[in-house]
Amino acid sequence: MECCRRAAPGTPLLFLAFLLLSSRAARSEEDRDSLWDAWGPWSECSRTCGGGASYSLRRCLSSKSCEGRNIRYRTCSNVDCPPEAGDFRAQQCSAHNDVKHHGQFYEWLPVSNDPDNPCSLKCQAKGTTLIVELAPKVLDGTRCYTESLDMCISGLCQIVGCDHQLGSTVKEDNCGVCNGDGSTCRLVRGQYKSQLSATKLDDTVVAIPYGSRHIRLVLKGPDHLYLETKTLQGTKGENSLSSTGTFLVDNSSVDFQKFPDKEILRMAGPLTADFIVKVRNSGPADSTVQFIFYQPIIHRWRETDFFPCSATCGGGYQLTSAECYDLRSNRVVADQYCHYYPENIKPKPKLQECNLDPCPARFIPEAWSACSVTCGVGTQVRIVRCQVLLSFSQSVADLPVDECEGPKPASQRACYSGPCNGEISEFNVDETDGLFGGLQDFDELHDWEYEGFTKCSESCGGGVQEAVVSCLNKQTREPADENLCVTSRRPPQLLKSCNLDPCPARWEIGKWSPCSLTCGVGLQTRDVFCSHLLSRELNETVILADELCHQPKPSTVQACNRFNCPPAWYPAQWQPCSRTCGGGEQRREVLCKQRMADGSFLELPETFCSASKPASQQACRKDDCPSEWVLSEWTECSTSCGEGTQTRSAVCRKLLKTGVSTVINSTLCPPLPFSSSIRPCMLATCARPGRPSTKHSPHIAAARKVYIQTRRQRRLHFVVGGFAYLLPKTAVVLRCPTRRVRKPLITWEKDGQHLISSAHVTVAPFGYLKIHRLKPSDAGIYTCSAGPAREHFVIKLIGGNHKLVAQPLGLRSEEEVLPARKASTKEALQTHKHRNGIFSTNGSKAEKRGLAVDTGSRYDDLVSRLLEQGGWPGELLASWEVQDSTERNASSEEDGNTEQALPHLPFTMVAEQKRLDDILRNISQQPEELRDLYRKHLVAQLAQELFRSHVEHQDSLLKPSEQRIPPVAIPPHKHVSGFSSALRTSTSSQAGGGPRRPQRKPAILRKISAAQQLSASEVVTHLGQTVALASGTLSVLLHCEAVGNPRPTITWARNGEEVQFSDRILLQPDDSLQILAPVEADVGFYTCNATNALGYDSVSIAVTLAGKPLVKTSRMTVINTEKPAVTVDVGGTIKTVQGVNVTINCQVAGVPEAEVSWFRNKSKLGSPHHLHEGSLLLANVSSSDQGLYSCRAANLHGELMESTQLLILDPPEVPAQLEDIRALLSATGPNLPSALTSPLGTQLVLDPGNSALLGCPIKGHPTPNITWFHDGQPIATAAGLTHHILAAGQILQVANLSGETQGEFSCLAQNEAGMLWQKASLMIQDYWWSVDRLATCSASCGNRGVQQPRLRCLLNSTEVNPTHCAGKIRPAVQPIACNRRDCPSRWMVTSWSACTRSCGGGVQTRRVTCQKLKATGISTPVSNDMCTQLAKRPVDTQACNQQLCVEWAFSSWGQCNGPCIGPHLAVQHRQVFCQTRDGITLPSEQCSALPRPVSTQNCWSEACSVHWRVSLWTLCTATCGNYGFQSRRVECVHARTNKAVPDHLCSWGPRPANWQRCNITPCENMECRDTTRYCEKVKQLKLCQLSQFKSRCCGTCGKA
Repeated sequence: MECCRRAAPGTPLLFLAFLLLSSRAARSEEDRDSLWDAWGPWSECSRTCGGGASYSLRRCLSSKSCEGRNIRYRTCSNVDCPPEAGDFRAQQCSAHNDVKHHGQFYEWLPVSNDPDNPCSLKCQAKGTTLIVELAPKVLDGTRCYTESLDMCISGLCQIVGCDHQLGSTVKEDNCGVCNGDGSTCRLVRGQYKSQLSATKLDDTVVAIPYGSRHIRLVLKGPDHLYLETKTLQGTKGENSLSSTGTFLVDNSSVDFQKFPDKEILRMAGPLTADFIVKVRNSGPADSTVQFIFYQPIIHRWRETDFFPCSATCGGGYQLTSAECYDLRSNRVVADQYCHYYPENIKPKPKLQECNLDPCPARFIPEAWSACSVTCGVGTQVRIVRCQVLLSFSQSVADLPVDECEGPKPASQRACYSGPCNGEISEFNVDETDGLFGGLQDFDELHDWEYEGFTKCSESCGGGVQEAVVSCLNKQTREPADENLCVTSRRPPQLLKSCNLDPCPARWEIGKWSPCSLTCGVGLQTRDVFCSHLLSRELNETVILADELCHQPKPSTVQACNRFNCPPAWYPAQWQPCSRTCGGGEQRREVLCKQRMADGSFLELPETFCSASKPASQQACRKDDCPSEWVLSEWTECSTSCGEGTQTRSAVCRKLLKTGVSTVINSTLCPPLPFSSSIRPCMLATCARPGRPSTKHSPHIAAARKVYIQTRRQRRLHFVVGGFAYLLPKTAVVLRCPTRRVRKPLITWEKDGQHLISSAHVTVAPFGYLKIHRLKPSDAGIYTCSAGPAREHFVIKLIGGNHKLVAQPLGLRSEEEVLPARKASTKEALQTHKHRNGIFSTNGSKAEKRGLAVDTGSRYDDLVSRLLEQGGWPGELLASWEVQDSTERNASSEEDGNTEQALPHLPFTMVAEQKRLDDILRNISQQPEELRDLYRKHLVAQLAQELFRSHVEHQDSLLKPSEQRIPPVAIPPHKHVSGFSSALRTSTSSQAGGGPRRPQRKPAILRKISAAQQLSASEVVTHLGQTVALASGTLSVLLHCEAVGNPRPTITWARNGEEVQFSDRILLQPDDSLQILAPVEADVGFYTCNATNALGYDSVSIAVTLAGKPLVKTSRMTVINTEKPAVTVDVGGTIKTVQGVNVTINCQVAGVPEAEVSWFRNKSKLGSPHHLHEGSLLLANVSSSDQGLYSCRAANLHGELMESTQLLILDPPEVPAQLEDIRALLSATGPNLPSALTSPLGTQLVLDPGNSALLGCPIKGHPTPNITWFHDGQPIATAAGLTHHILAAGQILQVANLSGETQGEFSCLAQNEAGMLWQKASLMIQDYWWSVDRLATCSASCGNRGVQQPRLRCLLNSTEVNPTHCAGKIRPAVQPIACNRRDCPSRWMVTSWSACTRSCGGGVQTRRVTCQKLKATGISTPVSNDMCTQLAKRPVDTQACNQQLCVEWAFSSWGQCNGPCIGPHLAVQHRQVFCQTRDGITLPSEQCSALPRPVSTQNCWSEACSVHWRVSLWTLCTATCGNYGFQSRRVECVHARTNKAVPDHLCSWGPRPANWQRCNITPCENMECRDTTRYCEKVKQLKLCQLSQFKSRCCGTCGKA
């Protein structure tokens, strides 16, 4: 072996062959005949797993060349490698990682699937494109291709079949079965079309079950695929398929490709989990998904083993069956699962005979007879037969004794019945000596005595024990026969109570309910409650709390029917109707799903559900729509300049339930809202006379500035036309100065959307816009429009670290209106083309296209760099510090004089847009490589310019003679609206530093003046007035001015409810209320409330529609139980007690003033009830005043009615008549003690354990609520008390009352008018033992008489059942002797002796003596004469057993030729008769006391070797329908000759059926064919006209 160890790596193959040949096996005959030596042993496998190769060598024995190869290969280690083993080719590449390649180390990765040379080892250096062939061939067993079993052997690719054999061409079928026929799976293909919406963002495409293969899905459209998985263990997962690639999902390889317009998903399988493919909504267009895969048939029929033989011997049969088997869970399931797959063919059952050996015969003994004697030694006998079990008929046949093997059991044995005591064989009357002494002992030898008690009849709850009475031998104290004791002296039955303790609490268990589901996983429930048996006599049980049962509580719920359901349709909820009326359509999703055994659902293709699919859409809202107005477009303005009007027409339309729209009479539509058909308009201001009209169009005076805020400020003023980069939380006032246009016609937009006032943004009249505190969502482009003229203003926010804040994603609506903002500096310059005033359109063509020319972002880069600039001029920092100090002392918002505040403005840098445009142009003209350097230089230069201009501007402001307009603020404008007055009020009220004013309550200034009509569309008024809205009213401004110290807080209410502000109802800064575009819903009483710490004041103003009446209402519910008077506004509900004065106010408004009328329950009230200003007074109200009070306000324009409901409350009180509640108590518990509660209290005395009813008599309005208490605590919290509340709380039932639960019970009655307490006490009375008079003496003489003191259980001196005193201590009682005196003489007798003969007449005797019992207990013989005087002497001899001596006799057995009762088995008979021992025959009744011998028995008969024989079934008469049948021949044949015999010989077994129905399946209507073979006869007999024949013979009758 040394040579082996020294073999170099390059050892020639022949040398290896020589080494192998040294251990070669002997040559076979075939090899010896050829020139080859025998094949050598197989080498070790090249791999330990994953499929390797092994080889064997042989040697050529000839000096010439041999034909054939000297090496052969085979596959080996064909088991899967563990996941951690890695790829075999990758292992070979990684072996070169520590070998330098061209002087460098690489980490090598395999290059697979080389089409030119798949068996060379090509590897790629990781992270590079370098691919190198590191070896000319890979190791044997390496796969040629990743998706193939072919393997490389000696550098060549060899074909390997799925059976892992070299050269095999066997392949797997589509189901993954090697060399299979494709029957274990089914092809599933289909198409899905998405129906996604905004509310439904994802949907299920298809569920692909575990084990599926060759899956391919193609999605076309904008949507996106993703996966959900569920393993067999129930683990769920999700994969978003976010990028192209190959990855593992639950150990299944998934190949995903994502393209712009489609997605492709491939999975080779088999899947290791259930995959649900879903689609997520990603675009407005629909998507389609095509899918195809092979689904395994997971439920297959499996043939069972043979069932146990029907007989253990003598010949039986056994069958196989077929069961449905789940391949996933490896368990048997219901047959219905295998019926889902038509490919499944159920195996037919197989039949075979078994246990054909005959049953052995054996001895069968019967039971032993009774002993032949009653005492002494006797005999017992029994019958022993030789019998055989006939298994087929389950009967027994008697055989001759010699047929049974083994010894025969004994048929007779001795028995012993005890000693025969006291028997006297002879009695001589003359032998009187010593007789009396001996007779005394003989007489008293046996007597009755009590010997303990039987076991208690119950283990708890009270049972009974009976005293055991025995006849004892007094000397030996042993039990004797009862005949030895005198029957007449037997003591009476004695019973006593036992186990009186109450039974412990135990669980009572009800029956399981039916399963809630027939499959999937359902639930069954049952009642389990803790109960306690109180009395077994009354069968009284009490239900207790669960905690009182100490055993674990049995479960109340269990799973049931835990197996998979068949696939079925599951409809979802109907979606909302597509229309609210006029006939719409609603849809729902109907999916084919399968409820699994774990309760989850698996979605399946629709082909899996065999039932008809439920409807997925239906008609809805099939009723007419209410009529409505349809408005046309506005007409053009009536004038070309100045103020004109626009109109539009309206048509009354109704949509019918059929979906058809029709025009109807305009009177059927509701009145049109304000401003719906006419509105003012103005295109331009008209030219003045004598001036040219070229400049008639409106003009906006814009300022082309860029503002950069660097310090916190409270408020800044700007003019439109510029850019502002501002800090958050700054208030901004933006002004739009216009000429040749009316100020109310100015409108504002933000990012193309119309702006309206809100709590955050105020759109004021006369061209002002105020943003209260800047936040990120306020950034954007603001546009002021005055006729055709438009100007913009861009606001950007500066965040932390001097960075610009990006606009929030959800708020960047301007991106829909403006171009993208990501252009470079050069692109920005190209866009504006060096135009100054780019935002000044003033009616340009660009503006008419509706788009801003600029992006609004062209200065962002410069401003960002300016904010990041670190080298500010040092000499200017001091001014910055001065600026910072002034900022802490004043601001533009705290000084009403703007010009005086200018020197104190905070630091905001201002630049001309033209200057920044020049910088951008210069930067864009520089070379690319110098542009950054040049930009830094220009930004630093710009920073110095801005600082210097600011310092110069500050200096100029400090010189009054050189004042000029600052660049950072706008000179004050003369305000004429509430907005400007608010600015003046808020600033001036805080600026004054005069003396402190005294505190005072709020007071609202009443200004009695008519409403001011500023224009046709705007109304301004003060409080206390009535505003009548007209059709042209576009705005209503309600002023509310209040004085007070501290300054009052102003709030607004409408009709008593707080005003809800919106984009149409605004609270102006001066606390005025503005209503824009008022509608009918805005009419009502508006109340201004002024409040401070000292009090409040309020004043109302009425806003009416065209002067129509208006009533001030309150919807409150007022409850009064104490005050003597109550006042409310009409419109609500009043609940009050009797005797109160009620005032209902009806404040009205209208133009002209409305007249007030009052009604009660729709009947008009007279004037005596009226007060001033339309109020109604109801004095000292009672129940007769209860009702609905209505106030009607009417004038020329219409009328209005409001109502108040008055309810009179009655507090709870005790009714005068109590018959009703007493009847209720009687009906609730007819046999239960009861009592009524009262305010003073009542008392009821009860027995322990009793139940009682308590009534709570009460009346009141509304009906009072009743609450029960026990000893002052809520009854629900009372421990140990069992109770029920009945009759809506009027009755309390208390059960099982005890000393712990007795006490005071009270009921509390409450309603809105008051409360009332009533109470009652329940007391318990107790039981005790009483020692009563003595009982009757037990004997009249002798020494045994005793009197037992009587013990009684009493309750209130009344005797009750002793069980009630079971828990009480019994008094100790002793029996008292009585009647201890000599007894008179009496006859004494012994028991009768045994009869001298058992039948035919015998004699029995006894001894008779006269004896006297002394008081000492000694009995002495006396003369017979002493007894004769008292009683006749008893006889001492009598006859016995006078009946005849009889016995049963029988003849010999007859022939075995009776009727067959089984295979080989018949019946034979014999005669049995009664006779005397002398042979005289008697009627059978004479022997009825004796066991009668059998008269028939089974016997073996060759003639009965028969059985039923059946032929094959004939063809079915129909292939489908309900009328097909088939028949067969049934006959009785002899088992040996196989010839037919009469049927009655086989009657011992059931006759097989010779006729049956067949092919009972619905006939398909798709094709017309015959379903019976008698159709030619039907045609001949002309029966085709009859429907039943026409349908079954469709083919034949159709030809006819």
